[in-house]
Amino acid sequence: MNTATTDDFFRSRLDQMIELRHPLAVLASRIPWQEIEASIAQCFARQVRKGKKIEDVDLFGGVSALVGGGVSNAGRPRLPLRLMISLLYLKHAFNESDEGVVERWAETPTWQYFSGQEYFEHRWPCDPSLLVRFRRSLGEEGVEQLLASTINVAVTLKLIAKKQLVTVIVDSTVMPKAIAHPTDSKMLETARSKLVEAAKGVGIELKQTYAKEGHHLKFKAARYAHAKQFRRMRKAIKRQYTIVGRLRREIQRKATQLSLAVREALGEPLDKSGRILQQSVGKNRRNNTNPKLYSWHAPEVQCMSKGKSRTPYEFGAKVGIALTLKSNLIVGARSFEGNPYDGHTLYEQIEQSTILMQDTDMKPTTAYVDLGYRGVEQDNPELGIKHRGKKSKLTEQEIKLLARRQAVEPIIGHLKEDHRMGRCHLKGEEGDRLHAVLCAARYNIRWLLRMIAKKGLKPFLRMIEMTGIATAGRWFSRIWSAFTPAHAHSIRRLGWI
Repeated sequence: MNTATTDDFFRSRLDQMIELRHPLAVLASRIPWQEIEASIAQCFARQVRKGKKIEDVDLFGGVSALVGGGVSNAGRPRLPLRLMISLLYLKHAFNESDEGVVERWAETPTWQYFSGQEYFEHRWPCDPSLLVRFRRSLGEEGVEQLLASTINVAVTLKLIAKKQLVTVIVDSTVMPKAIAHPTDSKMLETARSKLVEAAKGVGIELKQTYAKEGHHLKFKAARYAHAKQFRRMRKAIKRQYTIVGRLRREIQRKATQLSLAVREALGEPLDKSGRILQQSVGKNRRNNTNPKLYSWHAPEVQCMSKGKSRTPYEFGAKVGIALTLKSNLIVGARSFEGNPYDGHTLYEQIEQSTILMQDTDMKPTTAYVDLGYRGVEQDNPELGIKHRGKKSKLTEQEIKLLARRQAVEPIIGHLKEDHRMGRCHLKGEEGDRLHAVLCAARYNIRWLLRMIAKKGLKPFLRMIEMTGIATAGRWFSRIWSAFTPAHAHSIRRLGWI
């Protein structure tokens, strides 16, 4: 081994192990990591806990010990921000779970180089649970900064022209939540088990839990439905309704004798079970005016119909997507609370895209949409809205561009199949917002990798043909100045200069 090229005699540098012309290695040197870290550093401000002095005794008499102090009063030092950010990028870009991305990172030198490592390390970079805490600490503003950085890199590398950012395609889709398909039988059995669990948690003794009967009734209802024996199915569901009602009333009676804190702890399971009873059987179901509950652990889930024959109803959150008209780069993605009309989401979607593009000094001025966005021109006076509903008012060029609106459909398909938007496992409405933006950011990472692999060194070779080697050399010297000294010997090895 040549010891002159490494600081560690026993390990080789990653830039000597990988192909530096790999798109991911090129992208690693072009993403503004310092700017991203500076923008999200405020989300991780330390809260120093002051230690308290107490008196202790050892062999030499009384001593003053510092409790909660020591080297650091703020706990274990956190991992580098670039490492955690790159893990989030790689997770959705290559469709990995939290556990899968840390396992694959330990086996892939190119991923470690992308994360800012200098030497190969055959170990996990962190525990998978740290990614959960990191996402929660970032918040919606932090993950939007990650999406904005991918747009800035695309403009900086001249993979997309600035003028293409002003014309966008906007569409909405459903991001399904990680819940079981809701049926009355399943929801009633869940309510029964949760009521029993809550009663045991506060020390209430129930006369009967109906565990065995409830378990069998759930399977009987499913089998009767499959056999199209709906009268028997409704009879089984009615029995489940009776069981849940009995348990709920018994808990309410016995809770009146307990403390206020215990009654407050029982408030949520009693409320949810009441909503499930109202939406399940007979007159209560027809006269129910409250929003339906489709999942016990995810009450924010909405039932949406998008007119698909294969999946007429989807359960999750509505997500808006904005991408450039010609290059298919995503410039906006956000989740919306409830189930709003598509047109009412356009203003917020364009507002987010404008914020994400502010570093490029551009903003959307024209949006190509489908007929779900009709009638919102007054809410968006500065935006030109184009759809086939007003085809007579469009020019011939705008009609041709309108044909590209449907390019958003395969992009949504890729987001769901390849970038984890097809099933959101993050908790609550905040999890929906974070997941939508993260999926879009990782799609842009893959877009950047494809464009880098497609273009490669062609722009530099074309400049040599057009302007000569002297002008091209001056252009490449500017790129050379952007690389750190640690990359210098590796770039010389490739023969680029």
